[in-house]
Amino acid sequence: MIDRFWDNWDYLAQGGWVMVPIALSSLLMWVFILERWITFGRLGGHDIEPADGLRMVDGGAVPTGVAGLRWRLVSGFAARRSGRAAADRLLLRAESERLRRELRRRLAAISVLAAVAPLLGLLGTVLGMIQTFEVIALFGTGNAKAMAGGISVALITTQSGLIVAIPGIFISRALSRRAGRLEAALDEFTLALDRRLRPDAAPRAMEASAS
Repeated sequence: MIDRFWDNWDYLAQGGWVMVPIALSSLLMWVFILERWITFGRLGGHDIEPADGLRMVDGGAVPTGVAGLRWRLVSGFAARRSGRAAADRLLLRAESERLRRELRRRLAAISVLAAVAPLLGLLGTVLGMIQTFEVIALFGTGNAKAMAGGISVALITTQSGLIVAIPGIFISRALSRRAGRLEAALDEFTLALDRRLRPDAAPRAMEASAS
C-alpha cells in the first residue's frame, strides 16, 4: 500500500510545479462540494410541515430539533418579527433572501475551480512542450530521455486537470439543480406565509371558519 502511494507520488511529481495548484484546486473544490452536500441534506431533510409553519407565524411555539429549510425561515422570522404586518412582511422577505443566498453560496466557486483545473493542465502542457522543444534545439531528436521529461510534464498535467474537472463539472450541475429545487420550495412557502401576514388575512380566515 505504501509502495503504491509512493509510486503514484513519483508519477504525479513528474508533472512539475503546475501539479501544486491543480492539487490545491481539487482539494478546495471537494471541500466545498462536501460542505454543500451536507448542507443541502440538512435543509431538505427533517423539516416542519407547511401547516405547522403557518401556526408558528400566527404565534405558535417554535419546535426544536429541526433544521429544515421551512423551519429556518420561520424561526429566523419569529426571532425578529415586530408585530406590524407591513414590517413583518419585509422581514419575511429579507429572511427568505438570506436563505436564498445561503443556498447558492460556494456553488459559483465550485464551478470556477472545476473550470480552472483543465486550464492549469493546459498550462502544464504548454510548459512541457516548451521544455521538449528546448531539448530538441540543444540536442536534436537523438536524446530521447531528455525529451521524455517535457512530454511527461505535458501529459501528466493535462490528465490531472481533466480528472479534477470532469467530476467537478457534473457535481456542480447536480448541486445547482438541487439548490434550484430548494429555492422553488422556499419561494412557495414564503408566498404562503406572506399571504398569512397580510392585514386582511385574519378577517378572511375568521369569516371562512364562521361559514
